[in-house]
Amino acid sequence: MKSSGGTTCAKAIQIFEEKTGQSHALTVDLNAGATAVEAEEVKLICMLPPIEKMDNSLNTLTACRHLSLSTNCIEKMINLPNLKNLQILSLARNQIKRISGLEEVGQTLRELWLSYNQIERLDGLQPCVKLEVLYMSNNRVKGWEEVEKLAALPTIVNVLFKGNPFYEAVVRKVLGRIVLHHLARRRVVGIGRDLTLFIGRACVAALGLLLLRMMSARKCSGGYRS
Repeated sequence: MKSSGGTTCAKAIQIFEEKTGQSHALTVDLNAGATAVEAEEVKLICMLPPIEKMDNSLNTLTACRHLSLSTNCIEKMINLPNLKNLQILSLARNQIKRISGLEEVGQTLRELWLSYNQIERLDGLQPCVKLEVLYMSNNRVKGWEEVEKLAALPTIVNVLFKGNPFYEAVVRKVLGRIVLHHLARRRVVGIGRDLTLFIGRACVAALGLLLLRMMSARKCSGGYRS
């Protein structure tokens, strides 16, 4: 049976203010001594009990540029119309199934961190016209047709999809050749763990390059498949 006793966002904000107030006496901190309304970076992470719902109290964070709600139990994203300065939104390690609620922050948002959720589709990103970074590792994206939707984002330059079903399939079927070509061209010699580590990193780099090339090609050809 699902618990209904999670920490509210209002309570989490109160805890954040208490922590930043304590840090003021110990160290120099951008947020030290500031109220949440004044803070540019607000971390409401790993609450005990965890946050289960985003709510309207988040709209009090009007100066916030970086909002982190990671490592909680949030299932749904909501609109944040008062966060007109928001550039980084972290909702990693939650229980989100669908990307939504970005209409009001799409004009400023540059980074969206959604790794370790339950997302299958990439609908909902269209308002993010300035998005540069999308972290989507360890979700449930199954097909390339979802990744192709990123071609509609004019400024995207950094994506992470490791741990999704489509990614693992690509690694098995395609990237072996890319990695071998890379190794031959670089004349890399190594054995054991070092070589394995290098190949793993090369796989990640190669897939990232492949994704960005694919999105660029889609833009040049007039979009992506609906």
